[in-house]
Amino acid sequence: MKSQQSGFTLIELIAVIVILGILAATALPKFVDMSGAAQQAAVDGVAGSLSSGAAMNYANAVALSSGVVTGTAKVVVAKCSDTAGILQGGALPSGYTFTGTDTAVAALGTPATCTLTGKGSKTATFQTIGVP
Repeated sequence: MKSQQSGFTLIELIAVIVILGILAATALPKFVDMSGAAQQAAVDGVAGSLSSGAAMNYANAVALSSGVVTGTAKVVVAKCSDTAGILQGGALPSGYTFTGTDTAVAALGTPATCTLTGKGSKTATFQTIGVP
């Protein structure tokens, strides 16, 4: 009786290893510096939350001043750094700061462009709206 062996030959295994090496060599540079992109995405996310919160705070202030709602607290925003009070917890996440000029937004509805800096010195700009 003949016994039949099955499996891959050495040539086939080497060919697969070479192909995997080529794929890894082309894909690896794309994934090496993902931390920078992740840090930028995090800063953009916090800036988006600040901008969104500023719009909702402004809408609440307008509703309060026109008598549509009563008793709902508003966050006073007189400058860019005051916008942090809109976030849950009333402060920026650790590692984030406002940079540049702390633009004053004194009147109700006055817009201002603010700059936020996060980890890795990544920056993002967002709009805030004045709420006296």
